[in-house]
Amino acid sequence: MAPKQRKPHTSRNPDLIRGIGKYSRSQMYHKRGLWAIKAKNGGKFPHHDPKPKAAAAPEKAPKFYPADDVKKPLVNKHKPRITKLRSSITPGTVLVILAGRFKGKRVVFLKQLPSGLLLISGPFKVNGVPLRRVNQAYVIGTSTKVDISGVNLDKFDDKYFAKKATEKKKKGEGEFFEAEKEDKNELPQEKKDDQKAVDTPLIKAVEGVPDLKTYLAARFSLKAGMKPHELVF
Repeated sequence: MAPKQRKPHTSRNPDLIRGIGKYSRSQMYHKRGLWAIKAKNGGKFPHHDPKPKAAAAPEKAPKFYPADDVKKPLVNKHKPRITKLRSSITPGTVLVILAGRFKGKRVVFLKQLPSGLLLISGPFKVNGVPLRRVNQAYVIGTSTKVDISGVNLDKFDDKYFAKKATEKKKKGEGEFFEAEKEDKNELPQEKKDDQKAVDTPLIKAVEGVPDLKTYLAARFSLKAGMKPHELVF
């Protein structure tokens, strides 16, 4: 049997011309029987209650990234650790500085600061090296030691060596150079007193060891034929 052919769908309100129907709105209202449906439901069209909304789904990550880079703070999980001191460096050990302004100078190691840097002193009156901090990577520990039990070092920490912030003011050319000379040459009296308080007992301990004062005053240097890896300090 041949399948039944479906009739093509035709509108109940055919167009007389394009955009204008044969029947008016009120005629179609009656023709479709909408008046009977409305009368049957108390003068209102029936409607269904809306379905309850499902729980809100979690927000999905956007498919596209913003054009501008948004900086996010990184979580620092690193726990600060105090730098391990070399076994050859103990309080009172004489060190040789290998780099910087006082390269080749022999100094006395006083203590290790919380930052891991070493607190050293020349003493200043012996070789001109003041109280300062130095990284242990730039020093060589020698076998010579000084008794520093009489030196009080409680006052010295990393904050002691921090530079104080000063207000910048506009100055003329003459005032600028005068102020620059004062900043270079001027040292607070408190720093001078602290240097003296440390050097006084330190120099007494140095003078108690024969030829140690001369040894500290002399600058370390290599001569022709000397092999650094074979030297015993």
